[in-house]
Amino acid sequence: MRKPWWSLYLLAICMLGLDSKLVGEAFQPEFAEPLTNLTVPVGRDATFRCLVQNLGGYRVGWVKADTKAIQAIHVHVITNNHRVSVSHNGQTVWNLHIRNVQEEDRGQYMCQINTDPMKSQMGFLEVVIPPDFIAEETSGDVMVPEGGTVKVSCHARGMPAPRILWRREDGTDIVIRDSHGSKKKVQMYEEETLTMTKISRSDMGAYLCIASNGVPPSVSMRIQIKVHFHPVIQVPNQLVGAPLGTDVTLECYVESSPKSINYWVRDSNEMLISSSKYEVLNTVISSFESRMAVTIRKLTAEDAGGYRCVAKNSLGEVDSVIRLYEIPGSTVKNTTPAVRNEDYKYSTPMEGPDNQFGSADRSDDEDERELDEVSSKPTNEHSVHNSTKNRTHNGDAVKRLINMIEKEKRNFAISSAGELSFKVVDTRIFIIAFISLYVVT
Repeated sequence: MRKPWWSLYLLAICMLGLDSKLVGEAFQPEFAEPLTNLTVPVGRDATFRCLVQNLGGYRVGWVKADTKAIQAIHVHVITNNHRVSVSHNGQTVWNLHIRNVQEEDRGQYMCQINTDPMKSQMGFLEVVIPPDFIAEETSGDVMVPEGGTVKVSCHARGMPAPRILWRREDGTDIVIRDSHGSKKKVQMYEEETLTMTKISRSDMGAYLCIASNGVPPSVSMRIQIKVHFHPVIQVPNQLVGAPLGTDVTLECYVESSPKSINYWVRDSNEMLISSSKYEVLNTVISSFESRMAVTIRKLTAEDAGGYRCVAKNSLGEVDSVIRLYEIPGSTVKNTTPAVRNEDYKYSTPMEGPDNQFGSADRSDDEDERELDEVSSKPTNEHSVHNSTKNRTHNGDAVKRLINMIEKEKRNFAISSAGELSFKVVDTRIFIIAFISLYVVT
């Protein structure tokens, strides 16, 4: 039995409707890849790229998701933000551009296709900010008395939150003391506030506060910590001796903060200044240490006496006296050819009266034996023979004494090491000579 033609017509219509539906579903637009999250430093440019396949007659739009503000639809910018623009490459690549990114641009951005239902994907824009100090919350240079407590602070803003490190400018350790008196030394200290208790003069100097958060550039702040104390003088040699005609240097070492005024005064209250006679020098050793020195040229007998080094600052005044004396001897004989003339310019420490001129060649026992030997010679005036014999012996003794005195009168010599060693004629030698001459006559 033949089927009616109209049934074939209905079947064809159904098949065509089904095919058109399948074809429509097969060519729907799709995202080719996810939207990438962006991290951009403030002030730089950011670009979101949205890849779409089979866009057909549909349109692509951009929305800032957290504020629901429409940025652009297809090729048209909707927002009033002049820093936002769009571009595309064919029907596949669609870009959203943000120039000179600011902190308020941070957030979620949505790329959407106006299908039914709508298709969309999102990416996050992170805006990072390099560290910057908050001036009103950051310390400046500070002054503190020695033994006191000082606190210096550094606060910085940035995204992410900055990390604060402290270190000393000269590279030495930071000394952290606790309330129990114990202390530890560290190269770096990580806190916004640096607290230093029982501070000493060695803690004085420049400290660097460094803020960093991984976003270049890091920043640093230089804070000067000044520790104040009254002057202190240290004198290496308080008793100095030198032969006439030589140059001699006196020196004192001063510690003070604030910086002291340093000068030299003689015991006659004459202030010493640089001249043909004196050379006055002040040498800075550190921020609180200095060396003050005076050189007396061509020493004379009038130069002997007291010399005061004086240091004065706003917290006090201190002085110290150096005694300068003449070492007996007419000239300096250089017995070592290798020693130059400038080697005679020196400061000589003397430890005490017994050592003022070094050690003698002869001991006290030897001198006493010599005295006993001379004193025990016979002096019988009634015996010509004995007298002649005694005179002969005494004459020989006198000659020996004269030779010994001449030897002892060479009262200093230059040692092979270039150092001066002084020898003294003991007064007992002259007593021996006097007794011998008396006996002879």
